[in-house]
Amino acid sequence: MKKAALHNLGCKVNAYETEAMQELLEKNGYEIVPFKEGADVYVINTCTVTNIADRKSRQMLHKARKMNPDAIVVATGCYVQTEKQEVDECIDIVLGNNKKKDIVKVLEQYEREHRRTSDLIDIGHTKEYEELHLSKTGDHTRAYIKVQDGCNQFCSYCIIPYARGRVRSREQADVIEEVKALAQNGYKEVVLTGIHLSSYGVDHDDDLLSLILAVHEVEGIERIRLGSLEPGIITEEFVKTISKLPKMCPHFHLSLQSGCNATLRRMNRKYTAEEYAAKCALIRQYFAHPALTTDVITGFPGETENEFEESRAFVDSIDFYETHIFKYSRREGTKAAAMKDQVPEQVKAERSKVLIALSEEKQSHFEEELLGTTQEVLMEEAIERDGEVWQIGHTKEYVKIGYKTDENLANQLINVEIESCLQIIH
Repeated sequence: MKKAALHNLGCKVNAYETEAMQELLEKNGYEIVPFKEGADVYVINTCTVTNIADRKSRQMLHKARKMNPDAIVVATGCYVQTEKQEVDECIDIVLGNNKKKDIVKVLEQYEREHRRTSDLIDIGHTKEYEELHLSKTGDHTRAYIKVQDGCNQFCSYCIIPYARGRVRSREQADVIEEVKALAQNGYKEVVLTGIHLSSYGVDHDDDLLSLILAVHEVEGIERIRLGSLEPGIITEEFVKTISKLPKMCPHFHLSLQSGCNATLRRMNRKYTAEEYAAKCALIRQYFAHPALTTDVITGFPGETENEFEESRAFVDSIDFYETHIFKYSRREGTKAAAMKDQVPEQVKAERSKVLIALSEEKQSHFEEELLGTTQEVLMEEAIERDGEVWQIGHTKEYVKIGYKTDENLANQLINVEIESCLQIIH
């Protein structure tokens, strides 16, 4: 039995695809082993969202070759899709996006021919959604389900449309089949995710709302969570409808990137700060205490002190539960990389610190509002801290909760009274 080790870099979609490849390998007789010395096959699912991601992808490929010079090294994913002319000779098999489903066949071909293989398609011109499936995941309570691939937005800082191609949606029936299989295997929570989830269905007759309604009907699923959304999908019909669904988690990650309209225009984002604020207000109109989370890029080319302050003040005004802060990272091949007035790294770091401090303050405030309330928690794992055993899980708002007991409560929904913020384990 050949031993295969897989390593994932990047987003939740990449993580889903890595687990799907692992399942394919397992079904075809491979033993899955940790990513260390001793594997016969190393599969690295690469990322290219920033130059740093490219570097990490190259490092992991070289690490695999060093751990076993005789192993087959497979590089798949976004880095090899965009940098196909510069892929290192340490790689035996290059497997582009939309080709991960062929992992077993390509390995068999390599075993027969012992010849370096590159399997890449013109990702920008395909309309095919790559069919990958999962029946289990590394997380034993929550399953991420990829329902969409590609992006048509072309934000000026982002390489992903060139790595993933145009929007392609998974057939709703196929999604529901996978959700039912996961429910039968004991999963209680599903997270619908994609490269640009809000675009689900623009290439066929379905839309995200109809998909959510269909998933809600699956017996055994207790919670539905959504991946990152664009503000445009937040309409009154959308929010009003999902607010009536008992399984829907009131946790919404709305991509922001900047609270300054001038910066948003340079980013080629498709909304204004005022429109974004209205969407947040709409969610709060229909959900009592929703967790709103977001991403913010600081130090985007041309961002002045006044523009940064405008963005900071906007973030402050929205009262996010969590704000993920990213210092702008120049990515060759994007319009932003060629923009003038690139912000010095020291300035980016200073601005990032300001936003991180603001995010921590807002997060603490949101969690303090839970004191004295009883929350439904999906328990996931046990940890030991200072000689005491805590069961750890998340509320529907995705607040992490610790419940002190030796009893194994994994994958159980229990009601927990929040007595102190010490119970909220970061």
